[in-house]
Amino acid sequence: MIIGIPKESWRDEQRVAVIPAGVFALVTAGHQVVLQADAGLGCDFTNEAYDEAGAKLVFSAAEVFERANLIVKVMPPSLPEVECLAPGKALFSFLNFDVVNARLMARMVEKECTAVGYNLIEDDAGNLPVLMAMSEIAGMLLPQISGHFLATPKGGRGITLGGVAGIPAAHVLIIGAGVVGSTAAEAFVGAGANVTVMDTDLTRLRQIEKWLPKKINTAMMTAYNIDRYIETADVVVGAVMIHGQQSPHVVTEAQVRRMRKGSLIVDVSIDQGGCIATSRPTTHSDPVFVHEQVIHYAVPNIPAMAARTASHALNNVILPLAQQFADHGAAAFKMETALRRGVYLFNGQCTQPEIGGLLGWPAVQIEELLG
Repeated sequence: MIIGIPKESWRDEQRVAVIPAGVFALVTAGHQVVLQADAGLGCDFTNEAYDEAGAKLVFSAAEVFERANLIVKVMPPSLPEVECLAPGKALFSFLNFDVVNARLMARMVEKECTAVGYNLIEDDAGNLPVLMAMSEIAGMLLPQISGHFLATPKGGRGITLGGVAGIPAAHVLIIGAGVVGSTAAEAFVGAGANVTVMDTDLTRLRQIEKWLPKKINTAMMTAYNIDRYIETADVVVGAVMIHGQQSPHVVTEAQVRRMRKGSLIVDVSIDQGGCIATSRPTTHSDPVFVHEQVIHYAVPNIPAMAARTASHALNNVILPLAQQFADHGAAAFKMETALRRGVYLFNGQCTQPEIGGLLGWPAVQIEELLG
């Protein structure tokens, strides 16, 4: 099979889905890899490194999309990229709910595309392997993001995360105790912050207290508790995710209005629609905006800040799945449960009820289509 790796077209997106070591593995397994020149430069993987690994370099995304049977990329395709897809091709990428729109999906349907969303891939244990890898990186990056925007020159409260003698540490409120929230809690504690974690799942809160004993506070995620804690929070991290669905708004505009001037909101759920009512997507080159005197950071692709680390992590999880599809075609969906669960289009038919619901389309179970 011919596997295509285009250069990412999203603004400020420097990650690449397959690193040279992954290309070498695919070529060794008997496949061809077509790579758009400079696709890996943003994370310091040179064209020469890909060439030595066995990739065929081309100079346009259109050629990658036209030649390859399977396109492996990071971010969702743009409409111009979808227009380059020949009928019947397969696409692996993240599926961001904030960019799902009827026009783009309709063109993918017309192209009879088969598409897998990384954030939908779920193993038998209920883990989301690709999302977990990126969530860990995002969580580790949050203290340095927060410390940067809390600084006086950035319009923040002018405080440090960790306290000094006679001065208390910053109060960080993390809403959601999943992988992002848990990793962020550990990282913020390491930076010396006073951390409170909220979730609706008491078991998760118990787990995080055992993991970080006596270093954090936990509370049930209720409107009352959010009201209570948000007034004293210097940083609010929104990390609420419901698998395969848009994130619900758990913080209202009225609650944001009660926050202190120069405090910071980081909405990590923005790629799933956001869990803070006042959030809207931003970019790495223009990452914040101010609303109700509160700084909002809502970059959908936070791990791209550490593009090389994130690309290694993506490759480690994606490569076995991509190789299985390259080896067996659509039969791989029968063989690999996690991969099958990630399919949201199969030969142009919608297979995810949540996505169908967003667009007003009927959805067909992938098992029915595979026969």
